[in-house]
Formats: sequence, structure tokens, C-alpha cells
Amino acid sequence: SFRAIMAGASGSLLHLGIGPIVTASIIMQLFVGAKIVNLDLTNDMDKAIYQGTQKLLVIIMIFVEAIPQVFGYLQPSNTFINGLNSFAPGYGVFLARLIIVLQLFFGSYIVFLMDELVSKWGIGSGISLFIAAGVSQAIFTGTINWVPSTPTQPVSLSNPPSGCIPKTIYILTHSTSAQLYSSGLERILFGQPNPVIALIGTIIIFFIVAYAESTKIELPLAHERARGARGRYPIKLMYSSNIPVILTSALLANISMWSILFWTNPTLSKVPLLGHNPWIGEYPSAKMVQELGIKSTTPIGGIAYYLNRVNGLGSWLLPLMNPQRYTYVFAYQAYWQLVLHVIVYVAFMIGMSILFAIFWIETANMNAKAIAQQIQKSGMQIPGFRRSPAVLEKILNKYIPAVTIFSGAAVGALAAFANLIGTVGNTSGTGVLLTVGILIQFYEAMGREQLMEMHPVIRQFFE
Repeated sequence: SFRAIMAGASGSLLHLGIGPIVTASIIMQLFVGAKIVNLDLTNDMDKAIYQGTQKLLVIIMIFVEAIPQVFGYLQPSNTFINGLNSFAPGYGVFLARLIIVLQLFFGSYIVFLMDELVSKWGIGSGISLFIAAGVSQAIFTGTINWVPSTPTQPVSLSNPPSGCIPKTIYILTHSTSAQLYSSGLERILFGQPNPVIALIGTIIIFFIVAYAESTKIELPLAHERARGARGRYPIKLMYSSNIPVILTSALLANISMWSILFWTNPTLSKVPLLGHNPWIGEYPSAKMVQELGIKSTTPIGGIAYYLNRVNGLGSWLLPLMNPQRYTYVFAYQAYWQLVLHVIVYVAFMIGMSILFAIFWIETANMNAKAIAQQIQKSGMQIPGFRRSPAVLEKILNKYIPAVTIFSGAAVGALAAFANLIGTVGNTSGTGVLLTVGILIQFYEAMGREQLMEMHPVIRQFFE
């Protein structure tokens, strides 16, 4: 469920995607934000230490994420194992997994280098670019894909095209009036994969995010020496941008991965307190997977269940409205558990987004003190006020702390709301939210680059 957001492809060199980069960023932000590591990020030397440590941590996190997955539940092909057994009898499985770990390290390190390249020489950040590309691909295929839901079987009413538009057209043109009335329209509107309601939800989120990203207040600025040189400093409603929800999604992905490992891995499942603990995460047996048609990686209990993404109306609202028809949903959970799942998930998304927004503003030098110093160094000031960083900081403190908390809560609520409705391509509401915000930011970044080329004085302010 996090594949599109993590910008990776399952089973490829980019299997880990941007996971190690984002996880390293989370750890560093928590350490600096909680003052466990005492660094002043307005100081160039401390900032260099922060960035260097984060790069080293990325390399460590590649192995931390790759080794448990490869030695936990990613099974090498038998052909590959047999080939290695012919060279080193009895060590085929170990060598196969070791080679896969090295391949994942190579792929993830390439992603890390590309992120550095885009961040230094391109526009925006590499992480944002990778997320936008992955989610856009998923939305495109989820909308117009004509390949049936089960590719190995021919197209039929029981196996229609998987794309939203082709599926709708096929069911409408191949169903009788009685079939449409009994179940056809419900399948079109709510049936997985890619129901029409998911396409509508994707479009709604697109316009909400576009509007929220463009909403801002602007503080008037005037240059101290260049008479007539005026400008405005924008404080956006979505001040913390989409970073909090990226970090929250990465945290959820890590919780999901480790809970699976502690439940299924032969070694980790024996760890005291954590191993095979239904309070942390319980997963279905092979019999439940076969009878209920759920994935073996879908949690059915514990913390992992309550933090698992809610995927569209068909996974919560319709079962709550008609429990008799959706008996398979309540085969492993009670009615109240489903309600609690929705409440806990939404609360976690909003709460963690607020927390990460606060940490991000501090570590990215976007707090009132840092912004006041940037405006001061650029030679700009607010007309009618004394030219002093303390005065600027006092004015900015009226807006930035409040808008930081609000933007974190808003971006978390939007992502949760989109997940509750559902989105095409199984990208999750978080993915759609991020992609729209990222595309708007790229557009604005290109506008700033053009503006700085035209007006050299403005370049000093942005630098």
C-alpha cells in the first residue's frame, strides 16, 4: 500500500525506493528536535555535520531495511538458488539472499545519489520528484488500464478491465438491466479495483490541495537601500508543505514492515515480548487467506491493524452500513473494532503530521527566528517597523507557529480523508496529496528561478 509513495518497484533494484532516505531524515529530525543531538542548524558547521551524519545514516538504513526483508519474507527463486548450490553446495540460499541485499544496496544508493543530484543541481528535491513520478504512473494506469483484474484469465463480467474508465464502459455495455440493478452499478461505483468513487475522490483531493497550496498571507517588504524595491514574503496556509505526511507515511511503512517480520520470520518471531505478539500485529493464516481472499500481509489485529491504511469506502463505510452483506469483513474483527480502526488511523495521521511539521520547521530553518535573519541579511525590512531581527521575529511569531500546526493537521486530515474515500491506482490519498503539492511546488520553483534571473536583487533574498 506504500509502494507508490515510496517510489519503488517491487522485486526490482529499486525495491526499497526512497524508504532509507526518508527514514534517515525522520531519525535525524527526531534527534535534533528533541535536543538529543545538540546542533544549531543556522550555523554552517553544525548544518554540515547534520547533513553528513544524515548521509551516513542513509547508507546504514539501506542495510537495516534490506537485510530483514530479504532474510525475512522475500524468497529468492529456486532456479537462482540451485545455480548457486552447484558452486557452493549447501550455501545456495544464503548466497542468493546476500547477492540480493547487495543489489538492493546498489539500487538504493543510486536513488540516494539521484536525490543529491536533483537537490543540488535541479529544481526541488529528488524525493519529491520520485514520489510524483511513481504516483502519476499509478493514477494513469488505474484510470485507463484495459488489462483485466486477473491477467491470466479472459475479460468477462466477473473479470472486467482493471482501469476505472474501461471497467465502467465494459460493465455498462455487457450487463443486462437486471444485472446493473442488482450489482452492476454498485460494482462500478464502489467495487475494487479502481471504482468510480475513487476517481471522483482523486479529482476532489486535487482541487482541494490546489486551492490550499495557493492560499497565503503576504507580509510587505521594502529594501533598505534600493528605493522603490518592494516585495512580499508569503506565508502559505500549507506552510509545512507535504513533508509531514511523507514522514508519517514512511513511519507507517516501517511499522508495517517490522510487525510482519516479528509475526512471520522464524527468528524474529521468537524475540521476547516482540516476536509473534498479537498486540503488536497479527496476520492471517494460510487458511484465512484462502477463505477470505485477503493478503497475507494484511494485519487483522494489534497495533499494526489499527494503523493500517483504510482503503476506500468499501473497506469501512459499506460494511458498517450493511454488516449482513459484508460478513467477510467481520470474520476477523468486531463492529466496534472497525469503527476504532478508522478513528485511530485518522487521529494518528493528523497527530503525527502536526508533530513532524513542528520538527520540520525547526530543522529546515523555517521558524520565525531563522526567517527574520534571512530577511535581515537580504537587506529587506517590513515598512513602518524598526530594522531589527527581534522585531521581525516578533511579527513572524504571530503567524508561523499557528500556521505550522494548522498546516500539519490539514495535510494529515486531507491524506486520511482521501484514503477513506479511496483513490485510483491504489496510490492512497497520501500519494495523491503529495503529487498535487509537489507539482505545484515545482511550478512555483521554476517561477522563482525565472524571477531571480530577471531581478538580481531578489536572488539575494532567496539565497
